[in-house]
Amino acid sequence: MGYRIIYSVVVPIFNEELVILESYKRLKEVMDMTNEEYELVFVNDGSIDSTRKKVELICEKDDRVKLVNFSRNFGHQAAITAGMNVAIGHAIVVIDADLQDPPEVILQMIEKWKQGYEVVYGKRAKREGETFFKKFTSSMYYRVLRGMTNVDVPVDVGDFRLIDRKVCDALASLPEKSRYVRGLVSWVGFKQTYVEFVRHERFAGETKYPLNKMIKLALDGITSLSYKPLGIITYVGSLFSIIGVIASIIVITKNLISGTHILSLGLILSLNIIMFGIAFLSHGIMGQYVARIFEETKERPVYIIDNIVNYKQQAIQRKKVN
Repeated sequence: MGYRIIYSVVVPIFNEELVILESYKRLKEVMDMTNEEYELVFVNDGSIDSTRKKVELICEKDDRVKLVNFSRNFGHQAAITAGMNVAIGHAIVVIDADLQDPPEVILQMIEKWKQGYEVVYGKRAKREGETFFKKFTSSMYYRVLRGMTNVDVPVDVGDFRLIDRKVCDALASLPEKSRYVRGLVSWVGFKQTYVEFVRHERFAGETKYPLNKMIKLALDGITSLSYKPLGIITYVGSLFSIIGVIASIIVITKNLISGTHILSLGLILSLNIIMFGIAFLSHGIMGQYVARIFEETKERPVYIIDNIVNYKQQAIQRKKVN
């Protein structure tokens, strides 16, 4: 008689050779404490260091570990999506390999899940080892995002969370390609709660989310969940049009009364620069939405899998359960 997988832990990885063994060790220790069946699903997002080889060696020793290898680098959100699609557990946990999010918090998430919650996300009470700039911009972004959408997107929250199987299936049914997973989890709804934790410094290695990737993720989040920036363009354009008309009337009236020209060349150039700046900003915002539409219409897959290590063993277990 077969047994069923209760927990699937999805771990997206990209060039994590310095931390992957410690990450596996910590995750294994935590999941062993549940005394229930689990699997660790590492998704290799096109690593070019020894990460893949190290996880393959782990797979040889531990058949509960599954390794999904992409054909190239498709990005963090694609890796999370692939892990969720491959996972067969009743509850799916998403956690990065860098150990900034403590694996021990998973046990608290499981307790909440067993109480009936279908989404349990980790909320950062404190962030260690991060610059003031990153903390400030991250805090502001989530509050701006929340104000721009009707979806209840929690603040100070990343992708570290536990979701129920029904939530995972709901996410899999969404057809969009440019995925902002943490926003989509909020969008699908279900009974949600959180556990607080202290986010630590990276165990080793460098961050895989430099400024340019953070900006792209932020834009994906806004364009995925809100169309309000397009409305803001309309309001700003209307406001400046009204200001321009009023200013023109004032200038013409004063010129007629005084018989002199009061506008200097510098003032005219400054006003033109402001208007051109607003015009280019408006086109840029519209361009983000057009680019998103373009990506969706191509209908390319979110990711391409090269191979999955330990897939056969997991497939046999799933058949036994079904």
